[in-house]
Amino acid sequence: MSSNYPKLRLVQTQWIDSGGQPALLLQDRLAAGARAVVVPKLLAPMLALCDGTRDAAGIRASLELWTGVRLDMATVEAALAQLDNALLLDNERYDAAYRQALESYRGFPFRPPALAGGSYPADRAELAALLDGYLASAYSGDGHYVPSRRLRGVICPHIDYERGGKVYARVWDRAREAVAGADLFIILGTDHSGGSAELTLTRQSFQTPFGVLRTDLDAVDAVAEAMGEDAAFGAELNHTVEHSIELAAIWLHHLIGARDVRIVPVLCGSFHPFTEGHGRPADDERWAAAAAALRQIASRDRTLVIAAADLTHVGPAFGDPNPIGVTEKAALSAFDTEMLAAVSRGDGEGFLDLLIREQDRYKVCGLPPIYLMMSILGEVSGEVVTYDQCPAPGESVVSVTGTLLYEGVTASRG
Repeated sequence: MSSNYPKLRLVQTQWIDSGGQPALLLQDRLAAGARAVVVPKLLAPMLALCDGTRDAAGIRASLELWTGVRLDMATVEAALAQLDNALLLDNERYDAAYRQALESYRGFPFRPPALAGGSYPADRAELAALLDGYLASAYSGDGHYVPSRRLRGVICPHIDYERGGKVYARVWDRAREAVAGADLFIILGTDHSGGSAELTLTRQSFQTPFGVLRTDLDAVDAVAEAMGEDAAFGAELNHTVEHSIELAAIWLHHLIGARDVRIVPVLCGSFHPFTEGHGRPADDERWAAAAAALRQIASRDRTLVIAAADLTHVGPAFGDPNPIGVTEKAALSAFDTEMLAAVSRGDGEGFLDLLIREQDRYKVCGLPPIYLMMSILGEVSGEVVTYDQCPAPGESVVSVTGTLLYEGVTASRG
């Protein structure tokens, strides 16, 4: 893309208060050197015109025609230069920075934790004490749970521990026996930066305050071969900042202790086209090939699949117009109950159909990893161990669950 025709990349945006005035915050944490940019509300429409089809003069003229806002060329060029310097434009400058960051990441001996010292303690003993505290509050006192059937999958949150700690603890406490009996863990996380139907691998192992969880390179290579190297690693840098796998891996590592195990980390991109009614995941050749390869890996003995997946995101913090009150929370609970019922009866297609019916208006960010888990596990039935609605800014809500999936189907599918 020529730098003479600016094209804004897909970046994170958020409305903020800037000096008493609304402004749009743009940022991208992936490329080394990327910075945040604050765009006043008056200039925000200009961003939509940065689509790679106009030069600076064309952007200026289109902005005036579209909004009536008249800017001098110096202002437009300064704004575009700021976006370029922050690596928010799709051009050669960004490509070079991305390649540099990717080479740096692949040169590390392992993926360093992104959230240690922030979302959770970086100190090993302090972190263990925090997690043990959550586990103690979840423990019923009547002995640890031993499942009567083989546990194949765990759905846990990826919300921060402060809000979701009790949900994490209850589901991981119930999964202790399965964790102790497994030596390979496929961890499916939501890729909050991922593209449509994108599954992204990495060959890097994952460092936690408890040590290093080693990635099974043979398994990763098998999936990469099935879907193609470029597709498998095209967005690999997303792993560096994505919290979903990391927050699940911390709990897993705490329960594993010093045992030598392997993980297969997979980030799952957006299902937006599917919830809009444009086909199914199986229609995407690369997605289907990756799912088949993961299904083969998951069929091995002593393998456990983990979906690090939050559920609904509703309220002003997530673009909805109204705060979430008691009535809205009750309706949300009813929807989540219906959704988890489909998961519990092993009905992955019914789970997806429900989100398609609602056009994902509840913004279930855990849809891709949960659906992929069910696709690769096959015949399973589930148990909802726990559920909660966690507060978010502006009287908003994020719902989460701890759910276990067992081998075999025990309920009829609706």
